[in-house]
Amino acid sequence: MSTQTGPPARERWAARAALSAAALAVALPLAFGGVRGFLLLLAALAAMAVAAAALWWALTRRGAVRWIAGLLAVVLPLAVVVVLALTLLWTLLLSPVLWIIAVWCGRYALRSARGRVRPMKEHRTPPPRKPFVLMNPRSGGGKVERFGLVEKAERLGARVVLLDPEQHQDVTELARQAVADGADLLGVAGGDGTQALVAAVAAEHGLPFLVVSAGTRNHFAMDLGLDRDDPSTCLDALTNGVELRVDLGFAGTHPFVNNASFGAYAAVVQDPAYRDDKIGTILELLPDLLTRQRGPELAAHAAGTTLEAPQAVLVSNNPYRTNDPAGLGRRERLDSGLLGVLGVKVDSAVEAAALLLSPVPHGLSVLTAREVVVTADSEELEAGIDGEAMVLPTPVRCRVEPGVLRVRVPKKRPGVPTVQPTLDWRRLMAMALLVSRTAGVHRPGHGPGRERRPEDRSGTP
Repeated sequence: MSTQTGPPARERWAARAALSAAALAVALPLAFGGVRGFLLLLAALAAMAVAAAALWWALTRRGAVRWIAGLLAVVLPLAVVVVLALTLLWTLLLSPVLWIIAVWCGRYALRSARGRVRPMKEHRTPPPRKPFVLMNPRSGGGKVERFGLVEKAERLGARVVLLDPEQHQDVTELARQAVADGADLLGVAGGDGTQALVAAVAAEHGLPFLVVSAGTRNHFAMDLGLDRDDPSTCLDALTNGVELRVDLGFAGTHPFVNNASFGAYAAVVQDPAYRDDKIGTILELLPDLLTRQRGPELAAHAAGTTLEAPQAVLVSNNPYRTNDPAGLGRRERLDSGLLGVLGVKVDSAVEAAALLLSPVPHGLSVLTAREVVVTADSEELEAGIDGEAMVLPTPVRCRVEPGVLRVRVPKKRPGVPTVQPTLDWRRLMAMALLVSRTAGVHRPGHGPGRERRPEDRSGTP
C-alpha cells in the first residue's frame, strides 16, 4: 500500500490560524482608523525612514550636523509612538497580541519532521582525571575572585593557573605545557579571545575543552547554553558533564569560537583609546570609515559570491540567526560545519533607510560557506578576532573545522533554548492551503504509474 499525505490536520489549522492572526494584526489599525489610519501608518513609515537616514548622518558627520541628526533619530520614533498611541490606542494594544499569536501558531505548525531543528547531540564520557584550568583574574571585572572559581575548581580536582595581569603570557604555550604534563582536559575562565586560543590546543590534541563564563559578554558560553550569571556552575561539568562536538573557526592561523570581523569595527578596536573610551572612539572614527576616507577597500569571496567594497564583513563560526527577531545575535547550533557571512554596504542616507525598513535590504548580504576569503587593496588587513585586535596579511582565508572541538558542559544548562523552527511564511501559506488528501491507495498491479511486467501478462508470479 502506498500513500502520500500532507501535514497533520492540527498543523494545517495552526498554519491557518497564524496567517489569520498576522492578517488581522495588520488590518485592524487600517480598518479602525480608516483613511486617516492608513495615512498615519504611511506617515509613521516615512518618519522611521527619516530617522534611519538621520542616524546615518549622525554616524558619518561631525559637529552641529551630527547633533541635529542624532536628535532627529531619537525624537522621530518617539513622536511616531505618541501619535499612534493617541489615535489608534486599542488597536496598537491588540495588534502585538495578534502578532504573538501568529508567531506561536506558526512555530507550532512548523514543528514537523522537516521544520524542527534538532539540538546538538550530547555524548556521555567519563570525567577527566587531570583537568587543567587557566583563569584570567581581570576578566569580566574580576569574576574569578567574586565567584570563588579557583577554590571550587581545585576542590573538584583541577590544577589552576592564574594569569599574571602585570605581564603578557602566552596562553597557547601554557596550554601546550599542560598537555605535556599529562592534562586530559583544558579549560578557560576568561574572555572569548582566550577561550579560542586554548580551544585550538584542545582540538589539536583531541582533548575535551571546558568553558567557564567568566568573561564580559560570554557569547560562546551563551550559545552553549551555559549560565552566564554564575560562572561557577560551569565547573560542574568536571564531575557531572557531557560532551558536545563543536566546530572551530580559523582566520588564517588564528582560531575563533565566535567571529572574525573586518572593516569598520575591526579598525575601531585597533585604536588604543577604544578600551578606555569606546563611545568616543567610535564617534571619532566612524565618519571616515563609513565614508571610505580611511581604511582599505574590502572584498569577500564565499560560496561563489563576491561582496564588493562592503564597509564591514563579519565571518562567524556557524551562522547567526538573521530572519527571526527573537533569535538575533544567537547561533542556534555550533555544529553545522558552516561559516556565517554578514556583509554591510551602505553609501547614503537612502540606503541606510532601506537597510532598516526593507524586508530584503540590498545593503545587507547574508551567506553561508565552508570557506571565506577576504581581500583588500593593502598588504595588511585590520581584524577583530573574537574581539581581539589583530593585523593579518592579505588575503585572509577563513575556514571552519567541523566537530573538532570536544566541549565538556554540565548536564543541566539553564541557558539552553528550545530550538524553534524559523518562521517561513511561504511554507505556512502552502500548509494552510493544502487540503487533506492521499495520493491514492493502489493494489499491486493496478492503478496508474505501474506497468505490468511480462511475467504478469503470462500469469507467472
